[in-house]
Formats: sequence, structure tokens, C-alpha cells
Amino acid sequence: MAAQEYVQESLAGLDPVTGGVDPALPLYATTFVVVDLETTGGAPDGGGITEIGAVKVRGGEQLGVLATLVNPGVPIPPFITVLTGITQAMLVPAPPIEQVLPSFLEFVADAVLVAHNAPYDVGFLKAACARHGYRWPNPRVLDTAALARRVLTRDEVPNRKLGTLAAYFRTATRPTHRALDDAKATVDVLHGLIARLGGHRVDTIGDAIEFARAVTPTQRRKRHLAEGLPKVPGVYIFRAADDRPLYVGTSVDIATRVRSYFTAAEKRARISEMLAAAERVEAVECAHSLEAEVRELRLIGAHAPPYNRRSKFPERVVWLKLTDGPFPRLSVVRNLAPGDDAYLGPFASRRVAELAAAGFHDALALRQCTHRLSLRTTTPACALAELGRCPAPCQHRITPEDYDARAVTPFRTATASDPQVVVDALLARIETLSGGQRFEEAAVVRSRLAAVLRAAVRMQRLAALSGIAELAAARPAARGGWELALVRHGRLAGAGVSPPGVHPRPTIAAIRATAETVLPGHGPVPNASAEESERILSWLERPETRLVEISSGWASPVAGAGRFRDLLSKAEGAAGHQLSTERS
Repeated sequence: MAAQEYVQESLAGLDPVTGGVDPALPLYATTFVVVDLETTGGAPDGGGITEIGAVKVRGGEQLGVLATLVNPGVPIPPFITVLTGITQAMLVPAPPIEQVLPSFLEFVADAVLVAHNAPYDVGFLKAACARHGYRWPNPRVLDTAALARRVLTRDEVPNRKLGTLAAYFRTATRPTHRALDDAKATVDVLHGLIARLGGHRVDTIGDAIEFARAVTPTQRRKRHLAEGLPKVPGVYIFRAADDRPLYVGTSVDIATRVRSYFTAAEKRARISEMLAAAERVEAVECAHSLEAEVRELRLIGAHAPPYNRRSKFPERVVWLKLTDGPFPRLSVVRNLAPGDDAYLGPFASRRVAELAAAGFHDALALRQCTHRLSLRTTTPACALAELGRCPAPCQHRITPEDYDARAVTPFRTATASDPQVVVDALLARIETLSGGQRFEEAAVVRSRLAAVLRAAVRMQRLAALSGIAELAAARPAARGGWELALVRHGRLAGAGVSPPGVHPRPTIAAIRATAETVLPGHGPVPNASAEESERILSWLERPETRLVEISSGWASPVAGAGRFRDLLSKAEGAAGHQLSTERS
């Protein structure tokens, strides 16, 4: 029997987005449509255009011309007639803008739009399209006025008016305030400006557009750092002169992302400071976006780059656990000991852990004092015992067995599987406080409930993943083939991509042979940061991801914290609404 040919299944929506002009296209190969409008003046409202002139050029060669008068449907102000020479009689037989737009939009398709003071012309054209139901193609736009401000000095030209630039570059056509003449003059100005861009190391249309914008001198001086980088998923590292990492980032396209740091869109002050100190950019190519995200987290955690704000100190997490000895209490600790078996976390900060602890104290009969209690001798009771908010184990008013049943066991159950008892107690307290119109106190308890549920849901998800010795998963790649990930005990141990038309199993076998060895450990995140395991979970839980192989069952408690996600969303939403109300 002939071997069956492997055919990858297709999934809608995974094709890469195409269209438009590639920003990496060299200037000599770029098609430009240079346009100029004459109008009745005023703001762009969908009308007001009296003449359109457009010239299509590429590599210095003229490819086409479009020129027409346009009937604006309104009288022309006398000063416009004096300025342009266009009279009302000339416009009466002219077509309206809605009849001109289809031809114009076809003329500018797949080209870069060029204009002098482009926001004015583009604003009128976009408004006309919107008013008459035409889709604006959103082309790349190059403004010769803005470009002249970057290229020419005040010693060369006193201003950047079209007439001044036309005289400076000695254009073949002089501007006359008629659309086609002005467009032809702008073509020669454009070519003169492009000739000057070589000295600024601007060779592509994307670079030219960004160069025309208000980039800083540092960005312009350091833009060479973005050269030669790969257009693949991965991690990029900005390094200082002494080679220490300044900033670590990730992208599905390293070259494009790094290039964006040297554009006018990048306005963050700390990034400007970082660029001034950077001397080179290192690229770490990755198989796919998940591997890139994980490598970024690990590099940030290992080097703590000064200009990264997030994920810098993954070891600075805390846990909420029950202490050892008789009558255990809740304690916030930095690390879990191998013998700890009743805990919740990890928490990003001590404040959040203490908020969750307050929720457990509201719901369970856990003592809050920090004394080390003895089964033989008593300790003076605190105010909480006198108020009836503590069973007073310090006075031996409760036996160890009863304390375990009322406090310890419910905590273990709530964190490891079912938090129903805690949820019911906190909801009842919220209802009581709200019934007494003590809404601020009810909001505090609600925030404690959210902290408990958020931590319990998170820990149970992480524990389910870290309990799996090995898991292999695949996701369709955008350009065919499969993105592959090998996860061991919650840590990404290997990654790769199988080529289109080839079954992924041989690639998985190769990944497994070279994957990192990961041993089991204690706690929900024994071998990776919580953030890394959550990134993996997010990737695995996408609808298009498929489990290929798994060493054991992947399961969460049937009556686990996950079933309270809707309640958690409501609590968080109510807290967010209250915060926005207080700020307004």
C-alpha cells in the first residue's frame, strides 16, 4: 500500500496580512503619486475641492498623469479666483468629486502618496471619501514640506514654501497655484530631496517617511543599530559599550520592531535615554513567539536590565502559608519549604498576599496573633478574642482538633481544591454590610474576596501544568507548518517549527532529544517563574493549539476555584468601576 501523503489542515484567519507598500522598498523602486489640490478654502468637510492634479513617477520616470477640474457644488470665493485663476464658469461643466474619486483611487493604488503640506491635501481627500462612501486606501504618505525641514538648512532656503523650493531646485515647471503645475513642481522637489537623503543613510521609503517626522538627533544618529537584523521572531537586546544589557524586548519581527525605536512614534523618555547609551543590538532568533516570550522573561530575570520595568525580579514573589506547630496561623514568606503543604501563591507583592490573608481571616476561624502557642500553657488573649472574632486558642478555649476542623482544613481545601466555604462566608459578610449601608466596608471585603479567588484560580492552573512530566503541543504556523513546544513540569524545555507539508512528529522527536532536562519539584512553579508558566498556558489554551503527546492527565479539580471565574470577573469589574467613579 502506498504511503499516505501528509496534508496539513488549514485554519481560517492564520494567513499573514499583506498589501500596501513595503517600508523596506528602496526609494528608486518606489512608485510615487504626487498630488496637489485646489480648493475653495476652509476646513475639509467632504467637499470644497475644485481641481486635482496627480503625477505618477518611479525611478525618475513619469508613468502617468491625472488632472481634472472638480465642481464643488458651491460658489467659489473671489479671492480663490484671484489666486488660482479658476472661475465659476470653468467649474460648471466639471464632474463632481464623487465621480472623480473612483479614477483617482485607482490611480493611487499600490503607490506612496506625496504632497507638499500633505495633511491639508490628504485631509480633503479622506473627508471626500468618507462623505461619499468610498473606502480610503490609507496609503503611506510622504510630505515634501516636512522632508525639506529635515534636509535643508536655513542657510540654503529661508522657508519651505513650494515656490521657494522650486526655485532652489530649479524645477522644470514653476508652481502657479494650479493643481497639475504644482504637482509637477513637487515631483522635481521630491527628486531633489531624495538626492540629499543618501548622506543621511536614508535609502528606503520607510526610512524616508520616518526621517521626515520629528525624530530626535539621538534616534537619527543611532538608527544604524537597526541595520542587518533578521525579520524573524525572537528577542533583541540593546547593549551598552561595556556589553551589559540595557533593554530586552521581543517581537515576531525583530528587524521591524527594533527599527521602530528610531521613529517619531517612539516618545518614551526612558527609551530615549537608553538609545543614547546603546552601542549595539543583539538578536536572538527563536522558533516562534512563545519561545521568544519565554527567552525574554528569562533574560530580564537573569540580567535585570535598567530600562526594563516589568518581569525584572521574578524571585521577589511571596507566599501565604500555614505555620507549623499547634494552632497554625497564616504567614507571608519568601520561599516554600519542602515540607509546606498548605499554602497559596505566588503573589507579586506582600500587599496582595496580606489582602488575601485578610479574606481568609474574615471567612475562617484562623488566629491572627503572632505568638508561638503551647498546648501546655496559656497566653493572654488579644482584643479579637474579646470581640468574638477569634476562637482564642491562646486560652485553650478550642481544642487542636476543633481548630483544625474550623480553620486549617477549610484553608487547605480552599487553596488546593474547593474554596466554596470561603466564598460563601465572604459573600454573606458583603451582604450583611451592604444591608447595613456600610458600602465602603463591603467594598473592602469584596477586594479581599477577589484577591483570594485570583490567587486560588492562578495556583490551581499552574499546579495542573507543573504536575505534567512532559507535554508536546503544536500550533499551525502562519506560513504553513507547525509551531512546536515541549513543556516539562511547567517549563519550556524545547521549541521548534516543522516545515510545511512534513509531519511534525520527526521534528518533535528531534526537539525531545535536545530538550532541557527538568526534574519535578515542590510547589506550583518549581522550575520556572509563574509568568513563564502562564505564558505557556496562554499558548496552550488557544483554540488552534493541539496536544500531540502528554505523559499524564492534565486536569483541574472538578469543584475547583476555576468555577468562580465569573464571580471573580464581577468583583474585579465592580472594583474597577468604583475606582473610575472616585477619580472622575
